Amino acid sequence: MSNTSAPEYLTPTIASKLPQVGTTIFTLMSALAAEKKAVNLGQGFPDFSCDPALITAVSEAMHSGLNQYPLMTGAPALRVAIARKIGMLYGHQYDVQNEITVTAGATQALLTAIHCCVQPGDEVIVIEPAFDSYLPAIALAGGKAVCVQMELGDDGYLVPWAKVSAAVSSRTRLIMLNSPHNPTGSVLHPRDLQALADIVRDTDILLLSDEVYEHMVYDGIQHESVCRHPELAARAFVVSSFGKTYHVTGWKIGYVAAPAALSAEFRKVHQYNVFSVNTPMQHAIAHYMNDPQPYLDLPRFYQRKRDLFRAGLQNTRFKLLPADGTYFQCVDYRAISDLPENEFAQWLTAEIGVAAIPVSAFYEDGKDAGVIRFCFAKQDQTLQTALERLNKI
Repeated sequence: MSNTSAPEYLTPTIASKLPQVGTTIFTLMSALAAEKKAVNLGQGFPDFSCDPALITAVSEAMHSGLNQYPLMTGAPALRVAIARKIGMLYGHQYDVQNEITVTAGATQALLTAIHCCVQPGDEVIVIEPAFDSYLPAIALAGGKAVCVQMELGDDGYLVPWAKVSAAVSSRTRLIMLNSPHNPTGSVLHPRDLQALADIVRDTDILLLSDEVYEHMVYDGIQHESVCRHPELAARAFVVSSFGKTYHVTGWKIGYVAAPAALSAEFRKVHQYNVFSVNTPMQHAIAHYMNDPQPYLDLPRFYQRKRDLFRAGLQNTRFKLLPADGTYFQCVDYRAISDLPENEFAQWLTAEIGVAAIPVSAFYEDGKDAGVIRFCFAKQDQTLQTALERLNKI
């Protein structure tokens, strides 16, 4: 019997393309919430089910044999439904064949849009705080993020358009927008789109508009999609998400609407990225979209939850910031503690039993303003349990 041990083989090292990226704050806070048995108002997904009719539609699509590759651009029936919805809500007519592409969620759509138009050395203006996938996607494309921070005042978070204009250079290729805005819950207004149009007019700057929370706008406010503004729509990739709209975030299906020339370049990258998206779910969503009422009712559905949550915090020392859209509520906690946001969020999770996300996680420089984000896309009982604990602080 030989005593010779098996040879050891070394794994080669690689130079990271994202050396600054580690475990996300969402993963860390969810793990801590599970460990401490805290109510998780950190990650942005519902803890309730979607409409059973949508599940039935998926099952029927599977049983009817719709289980093979769809067209790379998306199932025709779904693209027709998307174009119909956009036309009805925003008055912009996209060509079904050449201007709408179904994607594997909004994150893939954003990454693909960036890669199809950003060359190494190009600059991309990002308005912060910003969703955490934006900066890594720009870095992977070889671009340079130029961050402009929103300003927080009595009216909540606002985009300082003069600073956005000042950030534009000869290397600016793309400006990224997000409305309704994660994490702040702010929304863009017509004056914002006009200010943006004034900035990009007579330039070759493109726009990437993240509108995944388009159906979650409250108090009678209208969602100002870039689609509404013809001058902006002509240079924009507009991204949305069925996962957010229909309470099925795990399905990872979204779409991009863009002019034909932009869509052609988008599809060149898309076809070698995911190629196509889950067939039976595309057909199920297309069928479900025949009734617009579910997404038309969404503002009322979530506003009730927002109002319940805000009312429950009214007598605490948290300062409620405006929440005009999304399913997020930001609060200023500086009357409670002078801990940095990251530490306060951990303390809140471990000691109070409610998990939140520090807004500093949405800034490139980790800007700390004493603000955390709660998600109110939860069952009423979940929110009530969280509120009981928060009211003890």
